[in-house]
Amino acid sequence: MDLVLSPWSLAAIALGYLLGSIPFGLLLTRAAGMGDVRKIGSGNIGATNVLRTGNKKLAALTLLLDALKGTAAVFAGHWLGAHGGVAILASLLAGLAAFLGHVFPIWLGFKGGKGVATYIGVLLGAAWKLAVIFCGVWLLTAVATRYSSLSALVAAITVPIAAWFVDSPALALLAAILSLLLIWKHDANIRRLLAGDEPRIGSAKKA
Repeated sequence: MDLVLSPWSLAAIALGYLLGSIPFGLLLTRAAGMGDVRKIGSGNIGATNVLRTGNKKLAALTLLLDALKGTAAVFAGHWLGAHGGVAILASLLAGLAAFLGHVFPIWLGFKGGKGVATYIGVLLGAAWKLAVIFCGVWLLTAVATRYSSLSALVAAITVPIAAWFVDSPALALLAAILSLLLIWKHDANIRRLLAGDEPRIGSAKKA
């Protein structure tokens, strides 16, 4: 606990949260003259909802930036933590904070995205093999079912298990926390999946 509360760890947490809380989807759509992305579709600030504006390039850029802020937080946390001998711990804490920043951004009343892209970005910075596993499982599930939300859920369940065998218990714990939060944020999607109302990839969203 003392290491978690060290100045270097706390600085990594603060920086990670600030990086993660940057609402790229909202900023990019406003800069492109498309207004507030929260007023269309699901009201989310993530790439999936940005795609509903019809601008695929903007959605792709949102996806990339939301992922990279997770990666940047891990690297920044490692750099900060190295000054106090807690590089690995600080990097994981910064990654967690970045995810929390995306999901609960203080600038938007703590109403953010669902965290899939940022999760991948955190994994990319902490253990790139796990990012590959997440993306691979997502892609295979998406091809098989054409459900984006289900693909994210299956990947989120798979990664903590893979982390236990591929990397370390510490990273497995981080992945488990991120996965639980991601699953919780997909509550509405889970209910629609169970009811058979979840739109498939490429289909029109139901009114």
